[in-house]
Amino acid sequence: MSSFHNDEGHERSVSDTFSADERTLYEGSTADDEGYDDGRPSGELSDRDHDILESEDERERLLTQKPGFFGNKSVKIGKNEGKKAAGKAKRGRKTGNEDSSSLMYEMEDRIGLSSSSVSRNSSESDEQRLLATSTQRKSRRKRIWRRFIIHGVIVIVFLILVFAVYRISVRSKPKINAAAMVSNGTSLFAPTTILISLDGFRADFLYRDLTPTLNKFIENGISPKYMLPSFPSVTFPNHYTMATGLYPEAHGVVGNSFWDPALQKEFYYTDPNRSLQPFWWGGEPLWVTAERQNVRSAIHMWPGSEAHISHIEPAYVDKFNGSEVLPLKVDRILGLLDMPGPLDVGVRADQPRPQLIAAYVPNVDSDGHKYGPNSTEIRSTIQAADDMLALLLVGLQQRNLTDIVNVVVVSDHGMATTDASRVIQLEDLVNPNDFEHVDGWPLFGLRPKNIKDLEHLYQQVAKKAESIPSIEVYLKSNMPERYHFANNERIAPLWIIPKAGWAIADKADFDVEEAKKNGDQYNPRGVHGYDHEHPLMRAIFVARGPAFPHKPNSRVEPFQNTELYNIICDSIGVEPASNNGTLRLPLKPVGLHTDPETPPNETPSDPVETSSFFATTTLPSLSSLMASASGLEDASASGQLNAPITTPTTSAPPAASSSSEPESWWQWLTHKADGVEEWVDGFLHKHLPNNGEDTPSL
Repeated sequence: MSSFHNDEGHERSVSDTFSADERTLYEGSTADDEGYDDGRPSGELSDRDHDILESEDERERLLTQKPGFFGNKSVKIGKNEGKKAAGKAKRGRKTGNEDSSSLMYEMEDRIGLSSSSVSRNSSESDEQRLLATSTQRKSRRKRIWRRFIIHGVIVIVFLILVFAVYRISVRSKPKINAAAMVSNGTSLFAPTTILISLDGFRADFLYRDLTPTLNKFIENGISPKYMLPSFPSVTFPNHYTMATGLYPEAHGVVGNSFWDPALQKEFYYTDPNRSLQPFWWGGEPLWVTAERQNVRSAIHMWPGSEAHISHIEPAYVDKFNGSEVLPLKVDRILGLLDMPGPLDVGVRADQPRPQLIAAYVPNVDSDGHKYGPNSTEIRSTIQAADDMLALLLVGLQQRNLTDIVNVVVVSDHGMATTDASRVIQLEDLVNPNDFEHVDGWPLFGLRPKNIKDLEHLYQQVAKKAESIPSIEVYLKSNMPERYHFANNERIAPLWIIPKAGWAIADKADFDVEEAKKNGDQYNPRGVHGYDHEHPLMRAIFVARGPAFPHKPNSRVEPFQNTELYNIICDSIGVEPASNNGTLRLPLKPVGLHTDPETPPNETPSDPVETSSFFATTTLPSLSSLMASASGLEDASASGQLNAPITTPTTSAPPAASSSSEPESWWQWLTHKADGVEEWVDGFLHKHLPNNGEDTPSL
C-alpha cells in the first residue's frame, strides 16, 4: 500500500487518510505514474497530468457540445487550473479528512465540481446530446426527403418529355404500307386526297361553256349528273355534313344562324365569337378522323375547322380569308405537297406532309348572292374557279402526281335568282312580337314566346299559306321526312319555308310596299336554302385518282352529300366514324356520260320577274287571241303541244313533273284571259279615280 508524509513528518498510509473510493482513485493515479518521477513533490500535478486533463476535457467537449450550436462556451482546463487544484490539495491536508475528501471529489471531476453538480451537468449534457441527435436526424430526414422529391420531380418531368416526344413522333409518322406507297420519282407518297369545295357552284354551271377544265376533269374521272345537298341548303350545315357524313339534325349545325334553348346561346356563322366554340359542332369531321388514325391533315378555310373539335387539331389550319385570291390557294395546296414525306431526308415531325388537304373556295357563292346566278358578273367568277382548278392540275402534272394524288371537287348547294316581286313581308304572315327568336334565312324558324300558343300560331300561318302558294308551313311534327330536319332541339318548332326564288323579309330589312313604289331592287340577287331536292339547289361531285379506278367519264347515280365523308375516308385509308352515309369505295358506275341512255344535261329555269312581265309583253287583241287559240287547237290535235306551261310566278318544276298531262288550248286561253283581267284590274285600281270601282272588268 502506498504511503506519504504529512506536514508533521509522520508517515501515513493512504487508507488512514482517504475513503475507499478515494484510495482507488489515488492508487490508480499512482499506478499510472509508477516509474515516472519528474522531481515534483508527491501529490502535486505534473505536466503530464495537465496534458491528460486537457485531452480528456477536449474529448468530452467534442462529444457533448457543438461549438456555437446551443450558445455554450467550451471549458478548458490548463496548467494554471491544475496548479490551483494542487494548492487546494495541500490546504486539504492541513484541514483534515473532511477537506481531503472534498479535494478528492474536486480532482475526480478535474474542475472542482461537487458530485451533485457533476450529476446535473451529466444529465444536461445527455439531454443536449439527445436533442442534438434528434435535431440532426430530423434535419437529415428533411434533406433526404427534399432530395427525393427533387429527384422525383426531375424523373417525372423527364418521363413526360419522353412521352411527349414519343407521341409527336408517332403522330407525325403515318401508317406506312409499302404496298400503298407510290413514288413520283423523287418521293414516296402514301394515299393522298385533295378535296376542293366550290361554294354555291350550281350543277348546271357545267353546261354554260365556261368550265373547260372541269368538263375535261369529268371526262377523265367519275361523277353523277349532280349531287344533292342536305336540308337546309345553306353553307355551314352542308359543309359540316360533307365533313361528318351526318344530317344537320344529327351534327347540330342546323343553320347559318339558330338558337340553342339548352345553352341559351345563339349561333351566327359570320361571328367567330358565336360560332367557333366546339360545343356547337357534333359528330367527327374528316380531319379529326384522320388525325386519330395518325393520318395528317391540312384544312384551308373549311367551315368549322377552327373550332377545336374534340380538342384534336389538324396538322395545318388556315383561317378564313374571304379576300384571298384563287392562285394563292393553289400555291398553298402545292406547297403542302412539296413538303418532305415520312421517308424523305429532311423530314420534320412538326412539319409533316399531309395526306388529306381540304380547301374551301367562297367566290362563286359570294358573287352569286351579289349579282345573281344568271348575271354577267357570275360568268367571270365561274371561269376564275375553273382556271384555279387548271393551275392545280398543271401543278400536279409537273410533280408527276396526276395518277398518285386523288382530287375531288364538290359544291355545297346551288343558287336561285330573287327579285323584289318575289319577297313576302313577314308581318303579313305573323306578328313578330309573338315570337322570342327567329332562326334561319331565307327560311324562317319561329320560337313562340309562349309555347302554348304554338298550335294557334301554326293554324294562323297555315291558313294564310293556302292563298300564298309560294310558301310552305310546317311544325317539327309534320316536317317532311326527307328533310331529316326535326330531331334536334336547336330546330325551331314552327317553320315558314319559301319556294325556290322567293324570300321572306321583315320590314326592318326590306319594306315590300315601299320597294314596289320606289322601284327598289331586292338584295341579295341570288339566294339558296330551299328544298334541297329542287333542281336549282343541285351541287356537283367529280373525282379522279388512284382511289377511283374506273373508266374515264364514268357516271354514277346521283347521291346526297352525306356520302362524301365515307368516300374521302376510304380514299386515304382511314376507318370512318359512325355516320348517315352508306356508299363506300369503290363506287359503282352505271355507265358513261356519253352513253345514249344517259339523261340529258338539264338547265333549270330561274323564276321570272313578275314585276316586269306585263311591262315587257304586248297585250294581244281578242282577234289575235282567237287566232292563236285556233292554231293551238290544230297543234293539240296533231300532238305537237306537249310541253307544260311555266307560270311567271313560279320556278320551273322538277324534271319528274315533265310527264304531266299537257294543257289544252282552251285552258291556255283561259289562263291568258285571267292574266289579262288581273292586269287590267290592277291598272285601273292604281291609276283611275274611285279605285276603278265603277269600271266593269273584262
